[in-house]
Amino acid sequence: MGRLKHILVVPLPAQGHVMPLMEFSNQLLNRGLKVTFVNMESIHNKVTSKLQDHPKEDNEDSRIHLLSIPERDQDRGKYMEYLLETMSLHLEELIKKFNESDGEKIDYIIADAFVGNLLEVAKKFNINGAAFFPASLGYLALMLHFSKLIEAGNIDEKAYNITWGGLFSLPVLKISSL
Repeated sequence: MGRLKHILVVPLPAQGHVMPLMEFSNQLLNRGLKVTFVNMESIHNKVTSKLQDHPKEDNEDSRIHLLSIPERDQDRGKYMEYLLETMSLHLEELIKKFNESDGEKIDYIIADAFVGNLLEVAKKFNINGAAFFPASLGYLALMLHFSKLIEAGNIDEKAYNITWGGLFSLPVLKISSL
């Protein structure tokens, strides 16, 4: 058998984002792919401490490989900006390291849709990628069709002065722009 396709998976390090991507990663493993899951150091430490209680399987290819990206304390108001920049830089370093080693080349990147800028990093290395949306389909549908709710008169944009921002690494927008 040849080399397994290697998928790099990167969640937004926040509640409700890590587990859906971890579950998806297990499905990728079940389909014969090699998966490396990259997390911020604090979350990585929590995950690995929980895994120590469970025995590992003998087959190295039957497990998700867990890696961490270092982080530092950051002003909460600028955390997302810092996070996106930090994750991009460290992801570039990881890809270079993997691609220089035999049998470890990254074939595909799956990034949480809320850190969609990481797919730009994939493009730099000619790696295909996909955004994974961890929330419910109903929530995604609402976001994608918000402008239709305004047009239909179901939401009065002027009464609520609603803004929508940061999703998929986009700048803050007025609701009418969606």
